[in-house]
Amino acid sequence: MSSERARIEEIIDATQSEEVSANGQGHNPDSSDADEPENTGDQTVNGVDTPGAGSSQQKKKKKKKSKAAKLLDAMKPGQKEIPQTLVDQVMQRVREEHVEGTPDTGEDHVRKALEQLKIMDVIKGKAGIAGRGKKDMGTHKFWATQPVPQLGEGPPAEDGYIEPPVPREKVRQEPYPLPRDFEWSTIDLDNPNQIKEVYDLLCMNYVEDDHASFRFQYTAEFLEWALKPPGYHKEWHVGVRVKSNKKLVAFISGVPIAIRARENVFHASEINYLCVHKKLRSKRLAPVLIKEVTRRCHLKGIFQAIYTAGVVIPTPISTCRYYHRTINVQKLVDVQFTFVPRNMTLARMIRRHKLPTTPHFANAGLREMEEKDIPQVAELYTRYMKRFTMSPIMTLEEMHHQFLSGLGVGPAPKDWQGRRERQVVWSYVLENPETHKITDFFTFYSLPSTIMRSPKHNLLEAAYLFYYASDVSFQEGAAEDGRLQKRLQEIIGDALIIASSANFDVFNALTLMDNLEFLEELKFGGGDGHLNYYLYNWRTAPLAGISQAGGVPAGKGVGVIML
Repeated sequence: MSSERARIEEIIDATQSEEVSANGQGHNPDSSDADEPENTGDQTVNGVDTPGAGSSQQKKKKKKKSKAAKLLDAMKPGQKEIPQTLVDQVMQRVREEHVEGTPDTGEDHVRKALEQLKIMDVIKGKAGIAGRGKKDMGTHKFWATQPVPQLGEGPPAEDGYIEPPVPREKVRQEPYPLPRDFEWSTIDLDNPNQIKEVYDLLCMNYVEDDHASFRFQYTAEFLEWALKPPGYHKEWHVGVRVKSNKKLVAFISGVPIAIRARENVFHASEINYLCVHKKLRSKRLAPVLIKEVTRRCHLKGIFQAIYTAGVVIPTPISTCRYYHRTINVQKLVDVQFTFVPRNMTLARMIRRHKLPTTPHFANAGLREMEEKDIPQVAELYTRYMKRFTMSPIMTLEEMHHQFLSGLGVGPAPKDWQGRRERQVVWSYVLENPETHKITDFFTFYSLPSTIMRSPKHNLLEAAYLFYYASDVSFQEGAAEDGRLQKRLQEIIGDALIIASSANFDVFNALTLMDNLEFLEELKFGGGDGHLNYYLYNWRTAPLAGISQAGGVPAGKGVGVIML
């Protein structure tokens, strides 16, 4: 980038510093942030090191945004056009800086620079149910040392690995050193006590929203389903304990996954659940956890990984936005997950979101997925997922695990009402009554959240859309003439009805796969959460997520759903 272009971006993001007193409440609790700064003055409480009280007296710099930067922030998610008023603001600053007339400072170049910055702003750290905090884009010391595309790099000339694989004997054989008083622990998820330890750690310290009102609550059944797929490696479930009392204070996991990214197929690890105890964020454990699980993956001959994060780190291959379909209006309003619009009453809002009690296809072949269906479901899934630029490749055994192993115990709900005990996943097929061919399937899973600031409710029951497919997509012209869109609205509409009958409060989905074909029509509302997708040690051009990329329509670049 030329110095003139860099100066334009500096003007766009012009800031002035002011001294503010840290009150001890500004600490970013996102455990996925591997570039979190060090703190000092530690003390020990209940066997867990905590920042000392003196740290709250430290001073820190706070950036104040320029008028141009504020205008950029004011743009709505999905707004494509950069307002002329914003371009004029920047051009005025450019003229004041006496750089007008240089090759990179024309209005077109200013607009391009703004568009690039807006892309980064759109994907600024947000995740979870109601959003996450952003991270300073300027400091990524850890990620600068890793084989990932760095921020600002252009698209690669061709796809492929960044660092070549090495023989097992050349991989580091010893675990990475930890700060004193801590030790590595391989978590045994066959041990109920250790599953509970992971559950407790995640429930108290994992992702929560900006206002600390909701926090994911991973059940033991969910963790078994998510972390023990066929071929999983016990060594990839990595914990850190306090030496003195063996308390689990940090965790990261990896599970094997086969990925097709454009024309390439490679085996990778799906990295997830990076979590460090809140009182240990000053210990810089996150980078060590990442390096250690990477080392263990290398020992198994796996040199690529896929992971997601709410924060922006180098460098997202795609970004998707969360959408929410309100089901239990009264409860969601009570806990301030959603609000009654100014032009609407609560009663009208409840009527607007009311769902039927019986699915549309209830008498036309809709039934719960069974083991005998897996071969047909697999064939339908494999063909359908070719519609998307990146997707997982699953064996029959893996598909059985993903769609059937989390059904819970006991008989199926009668008349679509209720749910099984310990049920994690809901899987349904649409079978042609005459030919017995499975034409469609859909799945969703349960991931509740603890409600931390409500006197009336303590648990938010949230359903998340998982994988689905329809053979209508194979019919010539179905995508263009609306037939596919109509079918997707019908089958996902039935998913909503089943979720409502199972007493879910909200149904969540991301802007990936074909979801944009039905989100608006089914009354999903755009949330303030965004999820960034990353590939480790693999270069590829950006994939269409929240917006189109490389001529691919929005959503259709991403077909991988991370649990």
